[in-house]
Amino acid sequence: MDYVKTRRALHKIPELGFEEVKTQQLLLDMIDTMPGDNLTVETWRTGIFVFVRGTSPTKTIGYRTDIDGLPLEENTGYSFSSEHPGRMHACGHDFHMTIALGALEYMAAEPPRNNVLFIFQPAEEGPGGAEPMLRSEPMKKWKPDTIFALHVAPELPVRTISTRPGLLFANTSELYIDFKGVGGHAAYPHKAFDMTVAASYFVTQLQQIVARRIDPLDSAVVTIGKIQAGRVQNIIAETSRLEGTIRTTSGIVMKDVKGEIEKLARGMEISNDCNITIDYGANYYQVYNEEEVTEKFTALMKEMGYDCREADRAMTGEDFGYMLKEIPGFMFWLGVDSQAGLHQSSLKPKEEALEYGVSIVKDTLYHL
Repeated sequence: MDYVKTRRALHKIPELGFEEVKTQQLLLDMIDTMPGDNLTVETWRTGIFVFVRGTSPTKTIGYRTDIDGLPLEENTGYSFSSEHPGRMHACGHDFHMTIALGALEYMAAEPPRNNVLFIFQPAEEGPGGAEPMLRSEPMKKWKPDTIFALHVAPELPVRTISTRPGLLFANTSELYIDFKGVGGHAAYPHKAFDMTVAASYFVTQLQQIVARRIDPLDSAVVTIGKIQAGRVQNIIAETSRLEGTIRTTSGIVMKDVKGEIEKLARGMEISNDCNITIDYGANYYQVYNEEEVTEKFTALMKEMGYDCREADRAMTGEDFGYMLKEIPGFMFWLGVDSQAGLHQSSLKPKEEALEYGVSIVKDTLYHL
């Protein structure tokens, strides 16, 4: 398989969560070219399961890749840029899929000792495909004993991998807050309940949650990235909306932060004569690497000559955490050396990392 050609074909057709129809078909077409004697392929919504029968299995090892893109206009200048306006593989999922296909090609040609389950998961970026995929019939039938995945790391050089036992990625939750008051003429503020003021005050009060309601030895972030209110400069806004995110290093702290936001909202309703509704959108469980299997992976990589580094904990989110919640395993970073970072419109990971990624995944599946 030509890894570069495959990656570029996938890069051109990014699709959002549970809309990955073209992506699924291209993946199925690629899989169909591989020796099929020891493969069983099943689809789930826009995702794919590929079960590889081992030669003398004592367990099943799962490998998961994500397949969706982001709602972002591409700005790379690639000759193979996205053909879908407002859509881009800006999180490296085109790399992830190509690496999974490359490793699968090895497994199909030379079956491993243990069973392997390849999981091509839709909707990682939203609304979240991992949790429902765990409940699917193929997963119940072939549920792995251990599972792992990778994510590209633009800040790391090619030929470098990085991971750590324990917490790798945070618990995350989207945050949408809608305010409803009474609009009116700017000259008569006493006859209205101004939702621009209410939303602005709410944003400043949110900062007190992390600063004064959460143990400083715990880690939490509450960020509002978008504010909407009003339509005309001389009309008091009847409605407003805040959009943001919550990130914590423990599930208990996530629950505490949400509780504090709800208490703040109840008080704000009274003090500003308004109605407030809160929607937490997509919630992702922390990525927690099981210690024994992570250390085994790290030792194996070092023994095989790979440059393996200790990773820092990150406040990024990944719905692979739901799979790790039920199945022991790990995630690791793969260096791809891009000046632009994840979720940026100019992300340009170096394609020489593809072959390196395939080798790491293949060697892990053969030896884990």
